[in-house]
Amino acid sequence: MSVIILNIKDKAAHILLNRPDKYNAFNREMALELQQALDDCAQNPAIRAVSISGNGKAFSSGQDISELVGDKAIGIDKILAEHYNPVVRKIREMDKPVVACINGVAAGAGANIALACDIVVATASASFIQAFSKIGLIPDSGGTFFLPRFIGFQKASALMMLGDKVSAEEAEKIGMIYKAFSDESFAEEAEKIVTILSNMPTLGLAYTKQVLNQSLQNNFYDQLQLEDKYQRKAANTEDYAEGINAFLEKRKPSFTGK
Repeated sequence: MSVIILNIKDKAAHILLNRPDKYNAFNREMALELQQALDDCAQNPAIRAVSISGNGKAFSSGQDISELVGDKAIGIDKILAEHYNPVVRKIREMDKPVVACINGVAAGAGANIALACDIVVATASASFIQAFSKIGLIPDSGGTFFLPRFIGFQKASALMMLGDKVSAEEAEKIGMIYKAFSDESFAEEAEKIVTILSNMPTLGLAYTKQVLNQSLQNNFYDQLQLEDKYQRKAANTEDYAEGINAFLEKRKPSFTGK
């Protein structure tokens, strides 16, 4: 059975982490297959939104520790360079929105891969843990970049050093994630978000993502110039023309992603 399952429905792709017996802990096979699935989604013009979720009780418990010990142990440097860093880069560089649908615990690299996504939603029973300090490591997979920007330096520092478990409700409250839904309504609500995104102006969303990426390093004046550049690009898309016409004609727009 594949450790990554990719299902395409209408204009959306759904990636499922599929090692439920290991709480979807990342081994080399799963990391490489996830990269391939992300590449497939990025290159398929029919796909206009992507979701990532986990099979079973967890989203992902992070690194499979068994790969770190024994005669066939994989070095941390290789794990970062070939497993996690490529995954988070592909998520951020994909010209399509990526939604993390957190169905259970998201720990370590699993938590930080989720935070690299454009939108994060979770079940009320889900939780997030920066588990690295428990084994003497530092947060990776972009966690030290994103988390302080989402929730502030002090809060991020404490969560990373203490390894506290953060409930989905608390994660929403402090701005770590977009929304937490009841366990009963989660699947429907998450699907609704992905469906909405898959029917929106895809190029406009891609430009928004690119501008947001660069906002993390630009100053205010550089960002204004960047907005000018990408707004002109957005105004030349077919979807912009459709959006304006639909507004004037008082009808629902039909975007094509072009």
